[in-house]
Parts: sequence; C-alpha cells; structure tokens
Amino acid sequence: MSVTANSVWNNCLAFIKDNIQPQAFKTWFEPIKPVKLSEKSLSIQVPSKFFYEWLEEHYVKLLKVALTKELGDQAKLVYIIKMENTYGNKEPFTERIPSANRGNVGAQEMDVPVKSKNPELKNPFVIPGIRNIKIESQLNPNYNFDNFLEGDSNRLARSAGMAVANKPGGTSFNPLLIFGGVGLGKTHLAHAIGVDIKDKYPERTVLYISAEKFTQQYIESVKKNTRNDFIHFYQLIDVLIIDDVQFFSGKSGTQDVFFHIFNHLHQNGKQVILTSDKAPVDMQDIEQRLLSRFKWGLSAELQ
Repeated sequence: MSVTANSVWNNCLAFIKDNIQPQAFKTWFEPIKPVKLSEKSLSIQVPSKFFYEWLEEHYVKLLKVALTKELGDQAKLVYIIKMENTYGNKEPFTERIPSANRGNVGAQEMDVPVKSKNPELKNPFVIPGIRNIKIESQLNPNYNFDNFLEGDSNRLARSAGMAVANKPGGTSFNPLLIFGGVGLGKTHLAHAIGVDIKDKYPERTVLYISAEKFTQQYIESVKKNTRNDFIHFYQLIDVLIIDDVQFFSGKSGTQDVFFHIFNHLHQNGKQVILTSDKAPVDMQDIEQRLLSRFKWGLSAELQ
C-alpha cells in the first residue's frame, strides 16, 4: 500500500484520539487537513495562526510521538496556515516548521514567531496568558446573588439564573436571555450568574462582555485580517455572557460571526447568557436565524 499524506495523518489521528479527551480532539484535530508528504516531512493545513500556536503549546509532544511512530526519528511536521483573504484573491499560504522539529527544511517563515508576544492574535482582550488557558472573566464580583434583591418582578429570571449557575450548559435554559428596561438589574444578574459559576466551577472559562465591545473587537479583527483568531478565541469559552445584545441590530457582520460562535458553543454544551432591553419578538434588524436561536432556551423578563 502506498504511503500518502492522508494515510499517515489518519494513523496519527487514530493514535492521538486514544490519548486525549473527545472534545479536545474534535476542536483541535478534526479541522486539520493533511496536504502533502515528502520524504519524512508531513505538511498539514490549520485554520489560523492562533490554531497553530495552540497546537504547538499544548499538543506538540503528542504530535511528535504520533508522527515519529509513522515516519521514524527523522519525522518533521510542517504547518500550512490558511490565511484569510477578504479581497477575493487567491488565498496565500504561509508555512512553518514547529519549534519541536528544530532544523531548517526551507519552509517559508511565518511573520509571527512561535513565542509571539503579540496577544491580539489569540485574545481580543489583549490580556496575555491565553497559553495557560487563563482568560480573565471581566466579571464584577460585587454583583452577586447575595445582593440581588428578589421580588415578584424578577423571581423567574433569578431562579433561572441560579439553575444555570448550578449546571451551566446542562439545563434547558440555554441560551438564557434576560430582558427588561434600564435599571432593573439585568447586568447585575448576568454578573451574578457568572460569579457563581466561577465559584462552583473554577476550571470553567467564563467571559462577560458588552455587545458593543464584542462588535468593536470583531471590526478590529476584520481590519487586521484575524477574523479566524477572533472566532477561535470565543469558541474556547465555557460560559459566554453578552450584555445588551440588542446592540447587534443592523450589524450584519457581527451577527454573522456571533451566529457561528453561538452554534459552536451550543453544540458543545457550553452556556450562553444574553441580556437585552427588549424581548426577541421586539428586536429590530436582527437576523431571523439569530432570533430563532435566542428563543431556544428561556427568555426571562425583569419588570
């Protein structure tokens, strides 16, 4: 049987699959495509620089063992990073040999070194430390359940919030959409859920962000041609809290990118919490496909 890039990579995948969690395999290895095999060098295509750096940081030993098993001690792995090109030209590719395989095989250098100090590739919050999966939650610990006053006007929303905090991603309240007028405690309740989840599940990645800031980050990522990195960052979150989601009205690019992020999180059992000043039925200029997803879980009104 002739040895091809496909056959070598499939054997590597079989080995990797036995050695990591199914979710990690699905997220980090299924999107990889084998491209070519020459001598002892296998080239694989990955979706973005961020993806490449993550593999290098977290799975390089596993990759090395898998590849050495297939191709021997001289095995080398070349990454081909699929660069996004929004101008409709032929997509350029950049190649890179990972640091684990020292020695120059003449791959074209990426313009971002492996140990890049440039955090915008990985984390739109420009907080270094994504490498150890440390993402700052942006939560305000002063907003908690203890100082959120319960009454008839907010009992459903508060109870749903507590159910979500006890079992994020594991209730039928996903997404949980909290809506109501200004000053009724939507933001307080959203933070309280996040704070409680962080207490109960310290290993979960919780992130609070306003819809306005999310939109700014998205626009920035389009300008810098790092849209893939932006999406990958948000797909890592276990509990995503977006405040004032009505701000997405009329912003089709932001809605599109959020649609893909939402689908990924929902399919993988992650929790999404949204706040809005109006019910989904009253939101203007929000795509129907997004509105239908907002209604998948529970919409709870604060009065």
